[in-house]
Amino acid sequence: MSTPGAGADAGGLGGGGDRDDLRDAGLQPERTRLAWRRTTLSCAVTAVLALRQALHGSGSLVEVTGIAVIALVWSAFLWVSHRRMGELAAARPAGLAPRAALAVTACTVALAVFAMAVIV
Repeated sequence: MSTPGAGADAGGLGGGGDRDDLRDAGLQPERTRLAWRRTTLSCAVTAVLALRQALHGSGSLVEVTGIAVIALVWSAFLWVSHRRMGELAAARPAGLAPRAALAVTACTVALAVFAMAVIV
């Protein structure tokens, strides 16, 4: 004999009910949104430091182009992250699209290269 609701004690994996009904949808998207905010902040710091380094130069065409590229990459990352944080506010957020993941990865790698250029 089983008692009513005995399967629900095992993490919601027991019978009688949909697994999605037992899931608390508020915590994981909130943690993901906070992670996006931290990543955006670290990218902003990297971009500002790279811009500062480029602005203290002679103002050559290479430095001006570098400033433009840094600003463009940071703006692209900011746009993708802001869009993703907005998507996470939905009741059932969808997964990150492969195209958006590629864009975020490319921006992160580019900003890491700029950070290394500031250090070296």
